Amino acid sequence: MKSCVLLACVPDTASIIKVGAAGNRIDEAGIKWIMSPYDEFALEEAVRIKEAGSGHVTVLSYGPDRVQATLRDGLARGADAAVHVRGGEATFGDALAIARVLAAAVRALGGFDLVWAGIKGVGSDNSLVGAMVAELLDLPHISGVLKVELGDGKVVAQREVEGATEIIEAPLPCLLTAQKGLNEPRYPSLKGIMASKKAAIRTFSVADLGLDEAALAGAGCRWRALELPPARSGGTILDGEADPAAAARELARLLREQAKVI
Repeated sequence: MKSCVLLACVPDTASIIKVGAAGNRIDEAGIKWIMSPYDEFALEEAVRIKEAGSGHVTVLSYGPDRVQATLRDGLARGADAAVHVRGGEATFGDALAIARVLAAAVRALGGFDLVWAGIKGVGSDNSLVGAMVAELLDLPHISGVLKVELGDGKVVAQREVEGATEIIEAPLPCLLTAQKGLNEPRYPSLKGIMASKKAAIRTFSVADLGLDEAALAGAGCRWRALELPPARSGGTILDGEADPAAAARELARLLREQAKVI
């Protein structure tokens, strides 16, 4: 069973995000970059499938040089090979452009039974990239899977929909996007970390895949501006100890006149 896991390199979810000087990008100074958390579930499931039988797991990422650390993290967690498509600055936040590059890379590598991704990247893909890659590769696609069983030339997956469980069967090859709850991702082992440092990462340019990155940029989405949420004003403290009834009346007035929720 050959699997390809699409990995996104994103800011650590604990990072304090600031808008950059250009106004349409984040300020990357001091940002720690990590594997997108939902991609961890996808990678873990691919490695478990390999460990349950015979197989091979390739991790694939598109972006600047920093994604190599994410790819080595994937190798340390059990992947067998890593592929880096260099680029990404011109196509920032454009899910369709990113999907076109990833689909071309998967097509060039070829021969996968399963293609995995997180249900969304913690960033700007709006849960679109995985589904778009499936469409571009003409593969069946099951999103947000919470349980996976493999049969003779097919995959049976479960996902939650509106409080119920939906069971979907699809032929292989197939693209799956992983939801939180599919598994419990492992931590990289010391042995895996040491081995990943020596592993070769196969590298392509976007042009190597027969694509023009500049032509892809902005075709589906352009980021005009980023703004942080407005700062919250201070709260109002009502002292109800001396006169609880008066405090209750004041609370009702504030809810009615200021918050306008009653």
